[in-house]
Amino acid sequence: MKHVNKKSGKQELRWQTKKSGGNFVDKWHAYRNLHAHALFSSLGRLVASRFTSAMTIVVLAIAISLASGFYILVANLQQLVGNLEASNQISLFLKDEISEGRARSFADTLRRNPEIQEVKVITKEQALAEFQVYSGFGDAVKSLEKNPLPIVIQVLPKNSFENEQVLETLLDNFGREAEVDFAQMDLQWVKRLQSIMEVARRGVTLLSLLLAAGVLFITANTIRLELHNRRDEVVIAKLVGATNSFIHRPFLYSGFWIGFFSGVTAWFIVTIIMLILKQPIETLSRLYDGTFHVLFLGFTDTLALLFISSVLGVVGSWIVLHFQLQQLKPH
Repeated sequence: MKHVNKKSGKQELRWQTKKSGGNFVDKWHAYRNLHAHALFSSLGRLVASRFTSAMTIVVLAIAISLASGFYILVANLQQLVGNLEASNQISLFLKDEISEGRARSFADTLRRNPEIQEVKVITKEQALAEFQVYSGFGDAVKSLEKNPLPIVIQVLPKNSFENEQVLETLLDNFGREAEVDFAQMDLQWVKRLQSIMEVARRGVTLLSLLLAAGVLFITANTIRLELHNRRDEVVIAKLVGATNSFIHRPFLYSGFWIGFFSGVTAWFIVTIIMLILKQPIETLSRLYDGTFHVLFLGFTDTLALLFISSVLGVVGSWIVLHFQLQQLKPH
């Protein structure tokens, strides 16, 4: 008898576990179906009022494309700065009595410095040949009995546009070396370029924040109008016991679709603008013997653009729903 009761108890436990699991699966399916219905029904409402939706999406897309356009502009400027960095060298003019062998030994010592990216030795003969080619005084130079030019070591620091203090320290240290007559570098030019890039980065950040606030307000106003148009539907849903999350769901998905399509449209706007500018910019670069290539929004940048625009749409919707539904009470 005890054995039968024990066996039936185990069967009941397995049945309860199975029933509990089945309820969880059913709830999950119901939850998924509700969200899928809200997702596609909100998309259907946008399509049904396509003119109004298109106007809102285009306005938001222009605002988002402005922020994205300035972001990609700064990215291209940073690429240009990276190209200019190769010319941002410290020139070390060695003393006249320093031999070529000692100069190369000194250059090997400099290469072991972790703050230095590249070191190049220009011998007296190489310097004289370059001077003859580029100075326009080739015939006069040939009449000289002795080469007056010193050995020059060109040093390219690492991340030379990021840390001005490191550059100044390197320049002072080089100037105190026994082999160096004097060290030269245009730090003022570096400071100006650093200031310009910092202003550009902060400007993009401030502009992006301002436009993001505009996207939030436009989305919130759009959802507010939709909530006003569906006021009776919301009131009835509240009367039959619908929760706020149930009422929020379709409006939040509407905000998501508005933000997502605005991001997609903004991506096309920025890409078309960059395609229009690509050829003349690269042609201008080639005229100055440059290798500048226009950067576009990459895969990661595109995902970030769509994610941020979608989140802004959802957040704008949630803000207006949070305050409006508190004031909307059924009588």
